[in-house]
Amino acid sequence: MQNENSKFKNKRVIILFGPPGAGKGIQAELLSDKLGLYYLETSKILEREFNNPSQKFIETEGEKFEISKEKELWLTGKLCSPLFVVEMVKKNIQQLVKEGKNLLMAGSPRTVYEAEKIIPLLKELYGKENIKVFLIEISPKETIFRNSHRRICELMRHPILYTEETEKLKNCPLDGSKLIRRKGLDDPETIKVRLEEYKNRTVPIFKIFEKEKIEIKKINGEQSVAAVFQAILKAGK
Repeated sequence: MQNENSKFKNKRVIILFGPPGAGKGIQAELLSDKLGLYYLETSKILEREFNNPSQKFIETEGEKFEISKEKELWLTGKLCSPLFVVEMVKKNIQQLVKEGKNLLMAGSPRTVYEAEKIIPLLKELYGKENIKVFLIEISPKETIFRNSHRRICELMRHPILYTEETEKLKNCPLDGSKLIRRKGLDDPETIKVRLEEYKNRTVPIFKIFEKEKIEIKKINGEQSVAAVFQAILKAGK
């Protein structure tokens, strides 16, 4: 592992946190393009597996997880089993290191268990000093509004933030495919469940970063996309 880790220089990991609708996906796309980072999306890893299962179950550390049951959790706004998610994310991270790629993550790790497994791995592979963490903050009211109006593109699943400028868009400005709503996931009641999941299972992760002496820099997410982007770049210097 050390040999793989030593083959590329200027290592960097950026991790974005924030409640549902904070704009993590859009900022991740912008930062990935600006800084040349590979955008590792846990949600897309899961969505890809759930929509086109490569197997009926995944077995890790002596436990077996059925893909269909994990998909049921995902569709109702609840978090998937941490061990299941960790196994999938770790495999992707290790492959990226082999390819000599720097990394950007948004909304992941999602639980204390995931953080306890993934943060040490990132420290080992990239170095603690090269890990930058940002918390994009928005209110619960803003979360519900943004998510209930949010759309993604059919082809590449780009998230399109709801604004006056994007309200009447029918096609993705990035790849031209049709804009669609995520059935079930962005319904108001499901969003409330996701907010509770974030509060109870993701927010406690921040204490782990404090323990590891990795600073979390807070960003006001209720600004324009451009302003949030510039704030992250400035805070990351």
